[in-house]
Amino acid sequence: MSEKKNKPAKISLKEASRAFKYLKPYSGTFSIGFVFLILSSLTGMLFPYFIGQLIGNDSDEAEGQLIQFEGLEQIILILAIVFTSQAIFSFFRILLFNRVTEFTLADIRRDAFQKLVMSPLDFFNQNKVGELTSRIATDINQLQTTFTTTIAEFVRQIITVVVGIAALVWLSPKLSLIMLSVIPAVAIIAVVFGRFIRKLSKQTQDASAESNGILEEAMQGIQNVKAFTNEAFEISRYGKRVSEIRRLAIKGAVWRGLFVSFIILCLFGSIVFVIWQGVLLTQEGEMVQSSFISFIMYTIFLGASIGSLPDLYANIQKAVGATENLMDIIDGDSEPISLIQDVNQKVRGEVEFKSVNFSYASRENLPVLKDLNFKVNEGELLGIVGPSGAGKSTITSLLLRFYNASSGQILLDGKEISEYDLSEYRSLFAIVPQEVLLFNGTIKENIGYGNPRAGEEEILKAAQEANAMEFIANFPEGLETVVGERGVQLSGGQRQRIAIARAVLRDPCILILDEATSSLDSKSEKLVQEALEELMKDRTSIVIAHRLSTIRHASSILVLEDGEVAESGSHEELIGLEDGLYANMRKLQVIDIASS
Repeated sequence: MSEKKNKPAKISLKEASRAFKYLKPYSGTFSIGFVFLILSSLTGMLFPYFIGQLIGNDSDEAEGQLIQFEGLEQIILILAIVFTSQAIFSFFRILLFNRVTEFTLADIRRDAFQKLVMSPLDFFNQNKVGELTSRIATDINQLQTTFTTTIAEFVRQIITVVVGIAALVWLSPKLSLIMLSVIPAVAIIAVVFGRFIRKLSKQTQDASAESNGILEEAMQGIQNVKAFTNEAFEISRYGKRVSEIRRLAIKGAVWRGLFVSFIILCLFGSIVFVIWQGVLLTQEGEMVQSSFISFIMYTIFLGASIGSLPDLYANIQKAVGATENLMDIIDGDSEPISLIQDVNQKVRGEVEFKSVNFSYASRENLPVLKDLNFKVNEGELLGIVGPSGAGKSTITSLLLRFYNASSGQILLDGKEISEYDLSEYRSLFAIVPQEVLLFNGTIKENIGYGNPRAGEEEILKAAQEANAMEFIANFPEGLETVVGERGVQLSGGQRQRIAIARAVLRDPCILILDEATSSLDSKSEKLVQEALEELMKDRTSIVIAHRLSTIRHASSILVLEDGEVAESGSHEELIGLEDGLYANMRKLQVIDIASS
């Protein structure tokens, strides 16, 4: 992030232009809207001239006019045509620009969400979810304002400046030189200041994203916040970020205000001086009254346009910062996942780890798995036990290809797992985790997540096989019962059985159970265990166990310690090892059960 913040504006603008590729499919509509923008701007610039003719109309001055008018009625009619034309042009400009903007932003939203969903897990290890969601929401809102209003207004003011300068030179070259003497200096200051404003704006956006991250963390972990009475701590933590946002925003406002005030002082001071000089020229007969009035009107238009340019330019710079953040997400790395899920591949389910080593990218000097070797044959049950931090869950993460092994081989049916198509490969698995995440929808929708194409009968059958209908039938709305955010309205055992039903519906070749019963009471554990045993029949299963009773019938058990296989064998073989790690774990659990 720090490298990007220090990039020069030229590079940032180049990177920000990546967003304009989303305009390409709508370039025709955008071009027509741009034509209407030019027409509305040009017709608007006719107003000062005809107002001058209206106010300063004098038959004695008719010989000095470029256009001869028959009377006030003709000028009024022309002004009416000008206003009507500008209104029509402005309507179509706003309509077309808004249409292009909404289609463009919809594409950006879809691509940004798709990229996030398809990003590797390591990306989420390095980025807070709250900050990422802020990028999608806040930064796209900034782009919406820019595409819809700011760019059009900026172009309109540029046209006003160019046409205004041409009109001033045509009306009075002498007065024009006085007026235009301040423009180059103002333009240079505007460019330099715009870079400074962009830097402040990007810092404000980053601070806002961080505050959103804190907000989301606090809301997701609200039970922990209250359990540890850390409300004051969270309020203080969030308050510091809000204060930083306020400080940066006020600092930016102060500098923008100073700059706009400076420009107003320069421009309108010069306008007063120009008017004074124009009055002298009119009195001396060097300039007709109508031309002088038109000149004043064009000068006011020009001054207002130049005065608004710095603020518009600053808003565009904000959009540049927002675009950089969004494009960094959209152009980031993603997993090679196919979005067309028509997978029919089946495998025997033979899994083998050969000399597998693994370290997380952020901690390469701390190996999690060391020279790991084991094999699970088709239809067998492998149990994995060990103390916390031994590397148990890392095995499943590698098997699911959430991460790649640092060295060694992982084989499925004798074939390197990296040689399988990732989408087809992961479709062979189902996982029932310890902490089940349910989406804020119905029970039916959460079970159907295992196979989105399944019908209601299949979902009902899966629920029955998972022993879930016992409690589902007691709900008035049955399968249509809403579970609440993260399944908060269901008990732990109920959530587990819905997760099992989801796995049943998936009908995987390989089943992974990650301490699926460790946090359940005895009654719930019995129901869940019965459902799991039914689910594990005739399929390769890998069970990470906290309670050894759940894997006593496993074909083989691995005992991990510090990322290495300390012991392996059947339940009977391992408990027969005197002072073995597995035997000691069993003794401790027997003592715990007896004492309870």
